[in-house]
Amino acid sequence: MNEVVGRDDLLLLTLDTLRYDVAVELAAAGRLPNLTARLPGGVWEERHAPGSFTYASHQAMFAGFLPTPAGPGPHPRLFAARFAGSESTADGTYVFDTPDLVSGLAAHGYRTVCVGGVGFFNKQGALGDVLPGFFQESHWEPEFSVASPTSFEAQVARAEKTVAELPPEQRLFLFVNVSALHQPNWFHLPGATREAGDSRATHAAALEYVDRHVGRLFAAMSSRRRCFAIVCSDHGTAYGDDGYTGHRLGHESVWTVPYGHFFLEPSV
Repeated sequence: MNEVVGRDDLLLLTLDTLRYDVAVELAAAGRLPNLTARLPGGVWEERHAPGSFTYASHQAMFAGFLPTPAGPGPHPRLFAARFAGSESTADGTYVFDTPDLVSGLAAHGYRTVCVGGVGFFNKQGALGDVLPGFFQESHWEPEFSVASPTSFEAQVARAEKTVAELPPEQRLFLFVNVSALHQPNWFHLPGATREAGDSRATHAAALEYVDRHVGRLFAAMSSRRRCFAIVCSDHGTAYGDDGYTGHRLGHESVWTVPYGHFFLEPSV
């Protein structure tokens, strides 16, 4: 990462609440053509979330603790704050001297931009200001929220505008929190109803919706130079698994998440 940071643009795309098993099933069935075209080997990596809900997980990720590979470690990290005794800081780790990765990248000359999604990014109260507050520039609109059936399209349009407005020489760290997978997601499945509610099937339909539009985001982020992209879930969610529903709980459906990182080569 010491060769990447300062040379390439950076994208962190969190597919909020996406379950690992659903992501793997859809990829294997050919239902995520745009994502699998980018994922190494066309498959998701199994990892463990650093938190069981959005706020906790993103606080950890912004400190450099991305989802951890699902196997015995220690696992070298891509990014880490400088502190003594870190067993996951390796020669290839980008080490920053600020309290968080976002300000560390800003100190390295990056423009840091957040396109929020779920309520923890809505800037409508003190708590909703915390995570966007890491960034030099942040955006949230009701059209980006969990209640909008076209949330990801609106978020991508905002990202495209951000890229277009930057001077060509300005490096960019773009963070997008995708709200479409989060409840409510019933409206992404044709024939589903509000009364029937959300299910594993509507969750899957929401992921297919994201895949249909993610190519635009990848194209924008590689329009100026090469981009290093990280695409992952921050946590999963339960749909009646062992009697559990939702997240912020210690169940396999919550702790196991899909992850992938890859380069987006410039289109020009």
